[in-house]
Amino acid sequence: MAGTGTIRNVQGNHACALGAIAAGCRFFAGYPITPSSEVAERMARELPGVKGVFIQMEDEIASMGAVIGASLGGVKAMTATSGPGFSLMQENIGYAAQTETPCVIVNVMRGGPSTGMPTRPSQGDIMQARWGTHGDHPVIVLAPASVKEVYDEMIRAFGLAERLRVPVIVLFDEVIGHLLESVELAPPAPGALVGRKWAQGPGQSHRPGAAGDDMVPAMARPGDGYRAHTTGLTHDETGFPTQDPVAVDRFLRRLLGKIDHHRKSIESYETVAPDDAGIVVAAIGVTSRAARRAVKTARDEGIKAGLFRPITLWPFPTEPFLRAARRAKAVLVPEMNAGQMCLEIERICPDTVSVVSLGRIDGEPISPDEILAAIRKIGA
Repeated sequence: MAGTGTIRNVQGNHACALGAIAAGCRFFAGYPITPSSEVAERMARELPGVKGVFIQMEDEIASMGAVIGASLGGVKAMTATSGPGFSLMQENIGYAAQTETPCVIVNVMRGGPSTGMPTRPSQGDIMQARWGTHGDHPVIVLAPASVKEVYDEMIRAFGLAERLRVPVIVLFDEVIGHLLESVELAPPAPGALVGRKWAQGPGQSHRPGAAGDDMVPAMARPGDGYRAHTTGLTHDETGFPTQDPVAVDRFLRRLLGKIDHHRKSIESYETVAPDDAGIVVAAIGVTSRAARRAVKTARDEGIKAGLFRPITLWPFPTEPFLRAARRAKAVLVPEMNAGQMCLEIERICPDTVSVVSLGRIDGEPISPDEILAAIRKIGA
């Protein structure tokens, strides 16, 4: 079990499961898929010891449906998958967003599209994580880059999901999932285990879609006597379906607005040498580890390079990135795809900053030497 505070060797996927248990997750539904299967295996071992429930479902569609059902029943719930399974979950992820059902979805990325390369790493699901389900919808995506950070971000993922009533996706590549590191998995800090806001007061006055200043409505706990109507249709504050333009606009703007309203508590990022960086490298996951080495070597050579690593990938930490790149003449974006995060960087960068993509799509991680060579070329 997690929480002893002792240092030990832990795999990234196992740290994912242990972080979920430490966060209070007591339900897992999933279907085995490389390279995420170790998450399910570890949850199958750990959940019975904390009176939790593990179910292997018939497929990923059913897995996501079971997670939503468990969460609506009042339990912290999650699933784990990889690219093809993540694709199958998209409709139900949209349902969770529309019904404001707290849940956590782990996607350990592999090469694609389709069956792709099951045992090779990729970062090709960056845009899918944000825009995979149809319609305008709220979602939070966290992108850890170490075994310890996987554990910590799982705890944070459940806190965000419960507090904001939103699906939270934890996205990391196969290398991080299978990485073995010596880490200390300490118990969650006091106050880190956030619970959802439950309805209180007279039952007849409860309005399932009504929210206060925090833009998050209180949830009816099963058995407490409150009426609850759950639907994937657009609905008003009563919880019942509506197509009235005024009510629909108000509902969807609140649904999307709650993410922006809480952005400062959602955003997380890391910078290396941002104060004088003329070249900023923006990267996530295992690629950010290579970028860190490349930036250090570049600075030893006298090249003023820096690193910006979004830990919260969506919503993208735009203002912190622009601060880190305020002196940059160029931003280099190495990623194991054909340029997905680069699109977001291009969108927010001023015209005076050159954005350079360094993509790799052959199932091999990008090396520090490749990134260093690109930094040197930009700086020449």
